Amino acid sequence: MLKGVPGILSPELLKVLCEMGHSDRLVIADGNFPAESMGKDAIVIRMDGHGIPEILDAILQVFPLDTYVDKPVNLMEVMPGDTVETPIWKTYEEITARHDSRAEKAIGQIERFAFYEEAKKAYAIIASGETALYANIMLQKGVVVDK
Repeated sequence: MLKGVPGILSPELLKVLCEMGHSDRLVIADGNFPAESMGKDAIVIRMDGHGIPEILDAILQVFPLDTYVDKPVNLMEVMPGDTVETPIWKTYEEITARHDSRAEKAIGQIERFAFYEEAKKAYAIIASGETALYANIMLQKGVVVDK
């Protein structure tokens, strides 16, 4: 065990987060996301018993977001004509604001099929047990700045 590291972050996940370099992407996928087929060239980590908000909050405690792009956090855009509500996005904004001074300005949206294409290029995909629809989120890693 380690001090100061959220207990939800498994040794496998910590290793992957540490291996990632600047601009590498991490997808935290909801339970409906095709993590295994999208992650054929990525590391897929199963976290089925956990929701995305608790995973996101823990990761952002140790994972710097990219400061060289406007939107280092991206959500899967709701398809035109789909009437799904996305209250989880507000939760993501609150979590991001706790860990990045840009708050909700750091969050963008990517069209559904473009999101899938970007996910195929991700370094890792976390398959969560999240049941909210359109809950997928992609993070782009930044650099750790020595203060």
